Amino acid sequence: MKRVAVFALSLLTFAATSAYAAGTTKVDGWISDSMCGAKHAGTGMACAKKCIEGGSKPVFVDAAKKEVWAIDNPDAVKADAYGKHVAITATEDAATKTVHISEVSVLAK
Repeated sequence: MKRVAVFALSLLTFAATSAYAAGTTKVDGWISDSMCGAKHAGTGMACAKKCIEGGSKPVFVDAAKKEVWAIDNPDAVKADAYGKHVAITATEDAATKTVHISEVSVLAK
């Protein structure tokens, strides 16, 4: 009985780890604000910074798809990334169109 329990626990742990890894992705885009979204992606650094500092929530705009994703942990995005082209490592939730960012790197242009 103990072997079955240990095997089942191992299997569940592996499945949970695999599911988490599958949802983690690295993608580039822009940190914008929830009011403007993709309107200023790549050109609205001053606008995004002003709006976020004024109370708008930061969002991530996927560079390839021009899709706007809510950020469920906005504290992960520092002010020096507002409006800039960035690469993020994040876990995405496609159902709610949100990302949980684990790393942000500002890209040089």
